Amino acid sequence: MSGLWISTLTLSHFRSHKRETLNLDERPVVLFGANGAGKTNVLEALSLLSPGRGIRRAGTEEIAREPERLGWKVSAVLHAPDRVHEIETRAEHGANRTVTIDEKTAPQVALGRISRMVWLIPAMDRLWLEGAEGRRRFLDRITLSFEPNHAEVSLAYSKAMAERNRLLKDMVRDAMWYGALEENMAEAGAAIIANRNNALGRLQSAMDKAQTAFPVADLSIEMEAPDDRETLLSALQNSRANDLRAGRTLVGPHRADMQAVYRAKKLAAKHCSTGEQKALLLSLILANARALAEDFGAPPIMLLDEVAAHLDQNRRAALYDEICALKTQAWMTGTGAELFEGLGDRAQHFEVTETDGTSTISAG
Repeated sequence: MSGLWISTLTLSHFRSHKRETLNLDERPVVLFGANGAGKTNVLEALSLLSPGRGIRRAGTEEIAREPERLGWKVSAVLHAPDRVHEIETRAEHGANRTVTIDEKTAPQVALGRISRMVWLIPAMDRLWLEGAEGRRRFLDRITLSFEPNHAEVSLAYSKAMAERNRLLKDMVRDAMWYGALEENMAEAGAAIIANRNNALGRLQSAMDKAQTAFPVADLSIEMEAPDDRETLLSALQNSRANDLRAGRTLVGPHRADMQAVYRAKKLAAKHCSTGEQKALLLSLILANARALAEDFGAPPIMLLDEVAAHLDQNRRAALYDEICALKTQAWMTGTGAELFEGLGDRAQHFEVTETDGTSTISAG
């Protein structure tokens, strides 16, 4: 199996990093250092080498380093299964983010066609306890890792729904105004549902087949809307009266929710302990990586922020063994080097420090 890994990563005026270049090999990467040193900033930079707004969902102006505010740039040499690519994403001060691949301007979705990336960050720890929106976003990120076109159909659906919602808020009742928008929503919505179902099926299969120290979950998508184009179109048309009263669209894949049940205990994830919920999340991310290794020809790059902090020694060791068995270039952060002693020379270790608002990365 060909690998997927980054051999050079350069950050320029990105958050707390003024100018940093890391030269790497295929092994996992450990970043350790005090809270606030700038470790997560590195993972955020990496996440912007995939489609979307990255792990923090930040605007381009938020990312630029203070006080210079010159804009920012992230570039990398990416070793993909097909070839080596030079990739870059940047935003000049006051301008939108751009992407180049092999010195040619490209849409963000093109990043998802040449590589795959998955991540787990502390903000996801409450995934099972908070609202459905966060779980949909989590599901769509997984879906995007399998289907690069998912971003495009999701955007098409969102744009058409926003226009429809404006009509609803303005109490427009003429059916002619809704027809084309509902056609577009039904077309894109059916594709969204199909992509999600395929991704969840691949995830479930990977979990069921794995020999893992992490718990297996039974996964499902709860959705009131139909999943085929014609029936979804009829549902949107029939829902206009209710939608007018609500001032928004009440039917469609934007109302879906993902659920998980801890199989061994037959317990919904939301009722599990904090440790069990974390273990379930890790199990999903590892299953995502295993499935992508089969489908894409290489495991994805994994971004695991503060992943070791709440794991006991045995489960931490199991996580490191699974990451190394996957042969993935996983990027992991933690406050202390001792959290990663179990990896030894199976990983590359770097210390991140911060002085007067500027982060520095050095070999650990």
